[in-house]
Amino acid sequence: MDIPALPPLLIYGAILVGFVITNMVLAHLLGPKKKTVVKDMPYESGMDPVGDARQPFDVRFYLVAILFLVFDVELLFLYPWAVSAYSELGIPKELRDAVFAVMVVFMATLGLAWVYALRKGVFRWR
Repeated sequence: MDIPALPPLLIYGAILVGFVITNMVLAHLLGPKKKTVVKDMPYESGMDPVGDARQPFDVRFYLVAILFLVFDVELLFLYPWAVSAYSELGIPKELRDAVFAVMVVFMATLGLAWVYALRKGVFRWR
C-alpha cells in the first residue's frame, strides 16, 4: 500500500504558515512590553499628531495623486510594448509600424497632459 505524496504546494503552504506563526509567537514573547504614552501615540509621517485627524487635505495632494496614477498607468502600457516590440515572438512585423504610431500618439497625449498640469501649477508647492 503506497502512501500518496503531498503536493509541493501544500508543503510550501504549511512551511509558510509555520514561519508566520513562529515569528508572531517570538515577537510576542521576546518583544518589549513596557507601555509608555509616547509608544501608544499614533505615528504618521514622522510628525506628532496635533489637532483633529479629520482636517481636509489640500487639493494639490489629490492632483499629485491623480497625476501619479496617470503616469503609473502609462508605464503599465509602455513596458509590455517595449519588451515585445522587436522580439521574434512579440508584435508581428506587419503591425509594428501601426503599433508604434499608436504608442507615439499615446505618449504625446500624456505629454500634453503633463504640460497642461505644469502650466496650471500642479507641481508648484507653497
